[in-house]
Amino acid sequence: MIYRPMVGGDYTMGLPFLSGADAVKQAINTRLKLLMNEWWEQMDDGLPLFQHILGVKGHPDSLRAVDLLVQERIMGTPHVSRIVDFQSSYDGRAYSCQCSVETTFGETIPITTTF
Repeated sequence: MIYRPMVGGDYTMGLPFLSGADAVKQAINTRLKLLMNEWWEQMDDGLPLFQHILGVKGHPDSLRAVDLLVQERIMGTPHVSRIVDFQSSYDGRAYSCQCSVETTFGETIPITTTF
């Protein structure tokens, strides 16, 4: 697996490609940022941010539902073996999560995201 590196949310040219666990981390971050109905070639792919996450008040039941959506996106990434120590929270209507992900490359990588 190889990925083009991103700087400031944009793919970069001229830098060496990412591989191994670094590529997996980039793939996870890219999958978490892809919104449902955003990619015209596959409208049903993506995180349902507007459909199920944003605007949901920070109730514990809502938090569990959003956690499952985020975990599903992470686990659907190639070379992800499992999610370790997943933690999430709502701050008002902003959702954030932190976790560690074990890869098939034998490395554990940290993931942090906020919506």
